[in-house]
Amino acid sequence: MKRRNVVRIFAGTVVAGALSPHDVIARCGSHGGHHHWHPPIMPHVRPRPHHPAPVQVRSVDADIHIIGRVATTTLTMVLHNPGHRQQESEVIIPVSTKATIRQFGLEGAQGKFPAKLIPRDEARRIYDEIVRRSLDPALLEFAGSGLVKSSVFPVPARGSCQIRLVYEELLDIDGNRIDYTLLRTESPQYHVPWNITVDWTIKGGHAGVYSPSHAIHERRIGPNRIKLRNQGVMQAGPLRLSATARQNNHATASIMAYPDARQGHHTSGKGGYFLLLLSPPAVVDQQAVRREVTVVIDKSGSMAGKKMDQVLKASSQIIEGLDDGEAFNIIVYNESVETFSQEPVIKNRQSLLAARKYLSRVRVSGGTNIHDALQTAIGQKPTRGTLPIVLFLTDGVPTIGQTQEKKIREAIAAGNYHHRRIFTFGVGVDVNTPLLSRLADDSRARAMYVLPNEDVELKVAHVFRRLSGPVLSEPELIATDAEGNPRPGSVSDVLPARMPDMFDGEQLVVLGRYHQKNRLHFLLMGRDQHGPRKFQFNLSLKKARKGNAHVPRLWATRKIAVLTEALRDLGSENGKAVNMQDPKIRELVDEIVRLSTEHGVLTEYTAFLARDGMMFTHDMHREAVTRASAEIKKKAVEKRSGAASVNQDRNIGASKSARQLNRSNAFLDERLKESQVDQVCQVADKAFYRKGDEWVDAGLAGKDIAATQALRVNVSSPEFQRIVSRLVTDNRQSCLALGENIRIVIDHQTYLIQSGK
Repeated sequence: MKRRNVVRIFAGTVVAGALSPHDVIARCGSHGGHHHWHPPIMPHVRPRPHHPAPVQVRSVDADIHIIGRVATTTLTMVLHNPGHRQQESEVIIPVSTKATIRQFGLEGAQGKFPAKLIPRDEARRIYDEIVRRSLDPALLEFAGSGLVKSSVFPVPARGSCQIRLVYEELLDIDGNRIDYTLLRTESPQYHVPWNITVDWTIKGGHAGVYSPSHAIHERRIGPNRIKLRNQGVMQAGPLRLSATARQNNHATASIMAYPDARQGHHTSGKGGYFLLLLSPPAVVDQQAVRREVTVVIDKSGSMAGKKMDQVLKASSQIIEGLDDGEAFNIIVYNESVETFSQEPVIKNRQSLLAARKYLSRVRVSGGTNIHDALQTAIGQKPTRGTLPIVLFLTDGVPTIGQTQEKKIREAIAAGNYHHRRIFTFGVGVDVNTPLLSRLADDSRARAMYVLPNEDVELKVAHVFRRLSGPVLSEPELIATDAEGNPRPGSVSDVLPARMPDMFDGEQLVVLGRYHQKNRLHFLLMGRDQHGPRKFQFNLSLKKARKGNAHVPRLWATRKIAVLTEALRDLGSENGKAVNMQDPKIRELVDEIVRLSTEHGVLTEYTAFLARDGMMFTHDMHREAVTRASAEIKKKAVEKRSGAASVNQDRNIGASKSARQLNRSNAFLDERLKESQVDQVCQVADKAFYRKGDEWVDAGLAGKDIAATQALRVNVSSPEFQRIVSRLVTDNRQSCLALGENIRIVIDHQTYLIQSGK
């Protein structure tokens, strides 16, 4: 006798499995030959003894091969039957409406199972029927897609088997950008492990590959081919990838846009958010930019022991790694400043031997004169024809000479006439992290923090490997009209406001708001080894769509970080009290709270919004601003060193340069341990907060939901079908991944979606 149940594997999204039991719907044989649909099994509910435990999805491997626009996706899924009898499972896998099945079968079994590719409209009817019987609205997050449907038998008792699906599709193209999507559930309770590999070949080569949804590891194989990898448990949501093709001797640009009339009220309601992917021209037979590297070493007493040993090894490794003809210098400091040479010297055998001898004589003692050491480094006459770089290492705060954080920053910014990039390394946690971060930012460089359990030598070497010289230095992006003349007001709130140098093979992500209707024009200016360069871009907004929900959320992530950093700067004047009630300061906090609430982007300063149930009260915003002000003052303003300061700078730095969504709102806490906020969920372009057994739309923030009229809708009712259709129109059907008891605002009407079980 065989048992039969339905396992939903959502293409790229396994919505069934031992690690996600609420997503399993089982159709089991019963008395009299009839079938009964059972509601989703929650983790704390034990199945009835006379029903077999449903087949579970244990893991998924996705192997994706793309040549140009043609993608072949192979999904290998491990199914496990925990029951004591073999079972038959009916598998449905949502896929792109453009997909064509090439293969489907049970690995190791003889013959092939028939698999039917069902188009979107028929797929929707199947979804609706399952939802009507199972009362599980989550399935309809895939309304609007096609699906693959088949039966799999046998799944052995207390055993596992693998099914394999291969399908092809022609990918969408937008200008010189090609987009690929692997459908996966957005349910916050989804935890099935995925291993994904992508092999993508583009004729002419990749200008860049970008994923707004997931962190990916990239490896280039030759000029035209790239391999991507993401292993282990991935955060929920569809995997989105975009590849941009190179252009001969020209920078590349591609735009993703999200329309939002609220952002463009002064231009007849036309506006929204944009994400711009920028890549520099390819380096073809160009001579590498020569570098001039000044290593600045803190030799104060606190550096004694392992720290100093690692720093000296790192310094030696950097100098040894320079090419002959490049230049270097060494500066060591405590309360005074010493130099290896008055000016940088060219690396050769003689200077290398002298540097080794100099480093071997360095001994620790004394205090920390950060100001004078930096002034000495930036005041050197640069070596002609080189890119001047400073690697500044310290394990402490300024204790000698000028010690005021703000004055040090201002002096170094004003005196850096030769535009040296100052890469700062905080060794340990007893460093002034805001100072080091802003010194790096002000010079288009980066700040790094080497924690007590990390290796200084490895951290420094990792950064230095990237410094082969930018393809385009000091880049500047200007919005223009069609003729290339500056056009103020067409875009605003562009982040980063100060663009970093652009390196070969890297892609810069720029976010902002637009106030145009059809097109955006940009001028990119910078310098390469031959002199000034200019590139013009003419980008269409016609494909702006609500499905690009990652764009406003990533913009909000960066904006919140910039505002927080501005507040953190208030503590830079030593000993000066900060009045958080100052209207200008209050305005910044107010905007942080508004953006956090609307987009569901929470930080260590605003996590209380989800945890304390404050969101849905009449005085929510006022109370939240007061609480956030206190959190920001206690942490961001007053903490300038220690682990509780290092974590903040690492969090702010990650958010300021955010390229991927952070759905779990993960951040480092004051103990440098990862923390997450699990009572807020970012789905489509909405945010939902958990209140009791409901997920509540952030659009109801500040309202007493008990007193707010909501139309109750059962998932088996015709009204629910109309709601689904409306959500599909706005690319918001993934909101249904939250399951039952969803309080959502649609077209100014509040609905409470319930299963009625």
